[in-house]
Amino acid sequence: MGMDPTDERLVALLQENGRATQLELAKEIGLSQPATADRIRKLEDRGVILGYAARVDATKLGKDVTAFVGVSIEHPKYFDAFAKKVLAHKDVLEAHRVAGADSYLLKVKTSNTASLDKLLVEELRTIAGVTRTNTTIVLSSVKESTVVSP
Repeated sequence: MGMDPTDERLVALLQENGRATQLELAKEIGLSQPATADRIRKLEDRGVILGYAARVDATKLGKDVTAFVGVSIEHPKYFDAFAKKVLAHKDVLEAHRVAGADSYLLKVKTSNTASLDKLLVEELRTIAGVTRTNTTIVLSSVKESTVVSP
C-alpha cells in the first residue's frame, strides 16, 4: 500500500526529528493531533516506521574504527547459522546478504584495530562455512545517514 503526500511528509519529519511531539508534527502537516497520532500508529502497524532511536557519535563511545567486511561463505546451507552469529555481535551494526564476490557485507564499529583483528580471526573466520573475509577500514566518513526518502 502506497503512502499519500501527508504520510510521506510525516515520515520525513520523524526521520529528521524522532523526538518531535505529535502536536509539532500536526502543525507541520496541517492535521489535528489525534489525526496525526492515528497516522503514526497506522505507519507503525504497516511496518513503515520500524522504531525510534538516538543517533550517537561512535567515537565518543570508544568505537574508533569503522570497517566494511565482505564475507564469503562456501554454501547457502551455512547462511542461517552465520546470520545468527553476526546478529548477536555488538560490533556488527549492519549485515547484508549480497550478490557478487562476497556472500555478506558487514558494517562494523569497533574500539581499535586489535578488536577488529579479534573479530575477524577469532569470531568471523571460525564460523562454519566462512571461506574468506575482505576488510576495508574507513579513514573518514563524508556522509552517514539513516534517512530514507519515499
